Amino acid sequence: MTLSDTANRLARPITWISVVAIAGSVAWLARTLPLDRVLDGFEISIGGLGPWAPAAFAVLYAVAVVLLAPASVLTMAAGAMFGPVWGLAATSLGATTAAVVAFIIARAAGRQRFAGMIESHPRFRAVDQAISDGGWKVVALLRLTPFVPFGFSNYLFGLTAVRLVPYALASWLFMLPGSLMWVYFGHVGREGLAAVSGAGSASTLMWVARLVALAASVAVVLYITARARRVLQQHTILHMDDGPVNEHDTVTDAIEARPAGRPWGAMVSLGLAVMMIAMATWAWVQRDAIRARLGPPTVILIEAHTDTGQSTAPPFDHSTFDALLKKHVDADGWVDYDGLHGDSARLDEYLTAIARAPFDTMSRDEKLALLINAYNAATLRLILDFHPVKSIKDIPTAKRWDHERWVVGGHTLSLNDIEHKQIRPKFNEPRIHFALVCAAVGCPKLRNEAFDAARIDAQLDDQMRYAHEHDRWLRFDADRAVLRLTKLYDWYGSDFTQTGMTVQQYAARYSPPLKRALDEGRRVKVRWLDYSWVLNSRANAP
Repeated sequence: MTLSDTANRLARPITWISVVAIAGSVAWLARTLPLDRVLDGFEISIGGLGPWAPAAFAVLYAVAVVLLAPASVLTMAAGAMFGPVWGLAATSLGATTAAVVAFIIARAAGRQRFAGMIESHPRFRAVDQAISDGGWKVVALLRLTPFVPFGFSNYLFGLTAVRLVPYALASWLFMLPGSLMWVYFGHVGREGLAAVSGAGSASTLMWVARLVALAASVAVVLYITARARRVLQQHTILHMDDGPVNEHDTVTDAIEARPAGRPWGAMVSLGLAVMMIAMATWAWVQRDAIRARLGPPTVILIEAHTDTGQSTAPPFDHSTFDALLKKHVDADGWVDYDGLHGDSARLDEYLTAIARAPFDTMSRDEKLALLINAYNAATLRLILDFHPVKSIKDIPTAKRWDHERWVVGGHTLSLNDIEHKQIRPKFNEPRIHFALVCAAVGCPKLRNEAFDAARIDAQLDDQMRYAHEHDRWLRFDADRAVLRLTKLYDWYGSDFTQTGMTVQQYAARYSPPLKRALDEGRRVKVRWLDYSWVLNSRANAP
């Protein structure tokens, strides 16, 4: 057996192994990188375009696919950002534009050269003839399958004899089923974008789309093979790459008489697999630095407000907010949003009072209480603005945490400004992460009373004890020495370690079993609990 024969035999298994390695690396990358934060950042940057945002996304989509970026990831991103209808519209426009642009580039740059090459290669000539004869039918079948790389196929079609208009129309129409499937994946949740769903089991629509895609893939192979065989059987040749053949032999006979391996394709796949494995490994090693760069900003905790006593001005009145919380929030932090919606005028009255608060003359504790209450009250108002919603993440990103619409003591701020610019860098107080509530089940409970400057230390301690006694935020397996913690400790880990303690030691302040294990010198491993973004509504209470 020659070296060439060996390479041909190994081509197929190498290709399949490479495909599995690439898929595994993509999944590994998705679990390592905070893709939801990347998407949030992109959505914020494009969200300011308002109704033109889907069109802008379509342009970016087309450019990326022409440069051979993976279309499926971009399509899922569109579903996550714009929903199934506008997401499908944006991706359909972008994909069709990319298909036409790549086709024109290939046709202009390579068709003549390819036409000359196929004169001496019967296989290429037969396949080219099959695509030319089949026209839009071949294009349609190929577009229905996701197993042929979309970016590459656009250029390959440009090298064939298929005409542009039928190609463009067939591409647009028959890409819709596959696009709908990927848009739906993105729409069901941004965990779907990371390929680690958790957003629920596959629906009937998704299974139908998968089966259609699989059937289309088989049809493409059978159709093109049959067309090529018929064309080949009509011709004879006098020479093949390996030398002359009998002039009475058909091209089919000549091709079937020798292996048709594709070792070069296997090598390309293997190279891509090695590159993806290296990339995934690097991302894993650098995961902390990457998450720090893409996650909440790292700050140095200092006490910028040295006056811890009472100001000379009368204490700020939080009674309106206190009454609303007592009425519409239970002891475990579940919110009656329907009832609160009926009291929205009183919530607006409190927010108006916050806007006029004499913030600059307040004491340190009064400022902290005001900022925490302002964050929680503004979050409640945000939910009511879009009521009813199933999650705060259902609210458009540009209207959510980075929207500068909340006035606190004469300063216009976003929710992120309140947390990351007004509280974290100016108060050496990691406990605030268990007091600021983002209206999600994974967040700490919303107290059914307002924070008060005279009692704020005790209130913050109570928030910490409650969270560390409930398995939504802490689970400790003493036998295995495994600590499962809320991702608040992951996202804001540096805030807790700046106290001079490890995350385990900080959590142990409020968990006696964990403290005993650490005092015994046991090595406690940390794992992160899933963070639920489901709305903290009474309807979702266990």
